[in-house]
Amino acid sequence: MSTRINADFEQRVVVRPKDYSWVPSPMPGVERMMLDRIGDEVARATSIVRYAPNSEFSAHTHTGGEEFLVLEGVFSDEHQDYRQGSYVRNPIGTAHTPKIGEQGATIFVKLQQFSKADQEQKAIDTTAQTWHLGLVDGLTVMPLHEFEGEHVALVKWAPNTQFKPHQHWGGEEILVLGGTFYDEHGCYPKGTWIRSPHLSQHTPYTKDDGALIYVKTGHLA
Repeated sequence: MSTRINADFEQRVVVRPKDYSWVPSPMPGVERMMLDRIGDEVARATSIVRYAPNSEFSAHTHTGGEEFLVLEGVFSDEHQDYRQGSYVRNPIGTAHTPKIGEQGATIFVKLQQFSKADQEQKAIDTTAQTWHLGLVDGLTVMPLHEFEGEHVALVKWAPNTQFKPHQHWGGEEILVLGGTFYDEHGCYPKGTWIRSPHLSQHTPYTKDDGALIYVKTGHLA
């Protein structure tokens, strides 16, 4: 019987750090906070994964693709080291063997969610990329990926920035990476994950500490 966690994509879901519940993986020293999941060990999954120093994960092939953002430490495999701030996409059919060093690592990862036609492999050091002006004053954007209506970006919010009311065509997913994000529904500190369904809407803003968020849109239609 497959595991089902936040599996109704027509429902809005908010998971704050106080809600985290870490679950051991099959590999020693590797724990997961499951945000949404449909399936058993191989699953359509969105998770935060925490690797202890000098931990490993078995070799595996990405049968549905893998997307991850390094939140802390250094994530490594036989291809390279991915430091904090690295955004990586491994398309369907790619494979690797994670082997973590002395710093350990924490990553936000999405599995089994690629289109078969989305074959662009990439590793972006977001600490070295250019920010672009956003749609309102106080907003800057770093585009990371775009394919068939799906958009992925980092968005930096200056303190006391107000965005216009808008509707999420194809849904929206946010991970708060720094500061505090707000909308009329609530307050979202660093580490909060928000999944809003197709055609949902909100009016986001920040207060004195600003915010940095990962945003994916258009993938939940």
